[in-house]
Parts: sequence; C-alpha cells; structure tokens
Amino acid sequence: MTTRSSALPGRFSGLSIKLIATISAVILLVEIVVYLPSLANFRASWLDDRLRVGVVGARVLDAVPDVMALPRSLTDRLLTSAGAYAIVYRRDGQSQLIELADPVTPELVVTADMRQRDLPSLIMGAIDTLLAGPGRTLRIIGPGDLDQTMVELLMPERPLRQDMLDYSGQVVFISLALALLTALTLYLLASYLFIHPVRRLTENMLAFRQAPENGSLIIAPSARRDEIGIAERELAAMETDIFTLLRQRRHLADLGLAVAKINHDLRNTLTSAQLLSDQVATLDDPKVQRLAPRLVTTLDRAIGFAQSVLDYGRETALPPVLAPTRLRPLVDEAAFDARLSAHPRITFTNATPDALLLNIDSGQMGRVLLNLLKNAREALEAAGTKIEAPEVSFTAVPGTQGITLSVSDNGPGLAPRARDKLFVAFEGSARAGGTGLGLAIAREIVEAHGGQISLVDQPVGTRFDLVLPNALLVKNQST
Repeated sequence: MTTRSSALPGRFSGLSIKLIATISAVILLVEIVVYLPSLANFRASWLDDRLRVGVVGARVLDAVPDVMALPRSLTDRLLTSAGAYAIVYRRDGQSQLIELADPVTPELVVTADMRQRDLPSLIMGAIDTLLAGPGRTLRIIGPGDLDQTMVELLMPERPLRQDMLDYSGQVVFISLALALLTALTLYLLASYLFIHPVRRLTENMLAFRQAPENGSLIIAPSARRDEIGIAERELAAMETDIFTLLRQRRHLADLGLAVAKINHDLRNTLTSAQLLSDQVATLDDPKVQRLAPRLVTTLDRAIGFAQSVLDYGRETALPPVLAPTRLRPLVDEAAFDARLSAHPRITFTNATPDALLLNIDSGQMGRVLLNLLKNAREALEAAGTKIEAPEVSFTAVPGTQGITLSVSDNGPGLAPRARDKLFVAFEGSARAGGTGLGLAIAREIVEAHGGQISLVDQPVGTRFDLVLPNALLVKNQST
C-alpha cells in the first residue's frame, strides 16, 4: 500500500483561523456600512447644535430694534458659545448681523445647508469634512424658529472635523472589540459543534490510512443525528468494510498461493496419468478398451480445469492497448482457434461487415470471441443429433446505443441455474465440470473497453451480446 506523509494543520492554521478571519471581516464590513450613516448623523447633530445657538442669538437680534445698541460683551458671548465668527438672521428679506469685534476674513468657505436632510447629501458632506484639509471656514445655513426666517453661522471647520475624528476612533475601537468578541464566541461554538468533530474525523482517516489492518483504529461514531453524525457512522461502516476486505484479501492471497502450488503439482501428476492412460488404451483387453476412453476424457477434463485455474491466476489487470482493428478477420481467426471453421457438422456464419474497423485491443477481444465461439461449439456438440442443423453465427451492428456484437447458436440453451451467476468466476459455468472462468474474464475485458456483455433471452439457443461504445468505432473506414 502506497503511503504519503500527511499532517493535520495546526489549531490556528486550518479551519479555525479561517473561521475567525471570515467572521471578523464580515462584522467589520457591516460596521463600515453602518459607520457612514452614523458619521453623517453625528455631523448633522453637531451642526444642529450650533444652529440652535444661532437661533438664540437671532431671538436677541429680533428683540432689539438697534443691533448696534447691544453690548459687545453680550454679542461676543453669543458668538463664543456658538464657536462662530458671525451670525446672520434673515427675516422678511431683511438681514441682521452680529460678528466679532475683530472681523475674520475667511479664505476658503464651504456651505453646509441643513435644510437638505436626505441621507446621501449628509453622507457626502460628512466624507468631505473628514477628508478636508485645515483652514476651511464653514457656512452653516438652517431654518429659524419662525416661518420665513433663516439663520446662518460662519465658523471654522476644524472643531467639527476634530470631533468627527474622535467619534470615528471610538467607532473603530468599538467595532474591533465587537468583531473580536463575536468571532471568539462563534469560534468557540463552531469549534464545539463542527471543528473538533471534523478534526476527529480527519485524524481518524489519516491514522486508519496508515494502518488499515488495525481494527482498533475504526472510529467509534457518536450519537449525533446531524450531518456530522451521519459522516461518522458512514466512515465507521466504510472502515469496517475495508478492514474486513483486507483480511479476506490476505487470506485469499495466502490461499491462492497454496492452491496455485497444489494445482501446479496436480497438473503435472495428471499429465503423467494421461501418458499412462494413452499407453493403457493401446492394450487389446476388451475391458481396457471399454474403460480407457472414459479415463482419457476424465483426465482431459481435470487437466483442462487445472490449466484454466493457472491461467486465471496469471491473468494480469493491464488496461487494453487500443489500436484500429478490422473485426471480420479477428472473428475468422477466433472461429478457427475454436475449431468452428470447416467443422464437419456445425455451420459457422460470420456476418461482420468487411469495412468495420474498431479501436480495440485485438489480443484481449480475440480471447473474448474465442471463449464465446468455443462455448457455442461445445454446447452444440454436447447436444449431438438432437439439433438437426447446428449453426453458430456472429453479427456486428452499429447503433445509437453502441456497436452490438452478437454470438448466437441454435443449441439447447442454458439451464436456469446457470443464468444466475453466469459471469462469476468458479460459479458461472454453463456446463458440468466447467470453471466459469471464461465468461468472467470476458466480462472483465469487455468492461475494460467501456462496454457490457449480457445474455439475451430468446426462444431457441443461446445468444450473447457485447455492446461496445461508439467511441471505439473508427470513423474513416475507406482503407
């Protein structure tokens, strides 16, 4: 058995780290999606607070007929509480202004119109403020406390940006803490429910693969009813089957070596007995002449059985070597080897098209044809004179389902007991004293070519169909 060095990944280098990283990434992605609207609302609330201070200042302006009469200390406190350079109150087309004692001339002014409260505008404004450079002045516009009134504030943007940066830092810290806490919680839960059971399965598979003959390594399934439990039970069943099959295989291998040695010695003994029987058959004793043919037939059958067992034991599992092969000559050659050609009683018909060219292993496929044709000849010879015109025929018919090769005879057919295990070695013999190896080998060869062999029911005789895939048909058959 081929072994490869395999090792499980570390606790934090397999599914564990992938699970934590995935959960953390998803949570952070959700936090980013939530962060932008949250930052926009923070900026809007901050600006609304400044506008409310501006509205208070506007009420003072509205209550005083002459703005110039207001004490400078009062206006400075209003502007300082709002953090503004100036406050403008507009009503009925008239404007009133309060500003610092030392007016500020801004270089770069950006407008924040709080009358536009849609989410995209708020998000774009928040991003613009967060990415802005220093030195900008903010012009805040908002509605007053009365109809047809409006308040404007002129203030530096730096305090707003700094507060937004502080708020963003808090959000990032909370998001990271939440992501790690959630990932850790889910990791512990997933480890208990999934990762540890899967790790137990993989460790068991690796250990069992190194020593499948060790029955103590067969996994003990848990009582879980979910997919993990099903996998454990199926793995335990599979390992049990493998353990059993390996033990049977070892026993069969040992038994096969012993049988091969015994069979070899038996064949040599039977060959010697056959030589002696041939000499005995030449004697003039009537009893010997009467019993000698039976003895020779019995010895021939025993030698054939021993030889077929040896051939099956030496049978290799090499894949077929495909090559373009003309089928008709291959069938004629198999019929000759099966002693069907020029048979004194049996008529053989080869109805294979002359131009039919298949991409097959001629040696292996010839062996299949030889076995089927020989079985047909032996069945007709065993029937004797019961069949008036014994005949064996071979046909090859391409079709949509594949190329059907048929070997049929008009003999007595197969007994029902021979049909059940027809293609099973040592059990599927169609005649008494046979080993059943011929059809078993034929099935292996046909399946190795991607085809199927089957016994076809018919009223008279026996028919075997070999269906080969159309891919084996050589398209260009003009040569």
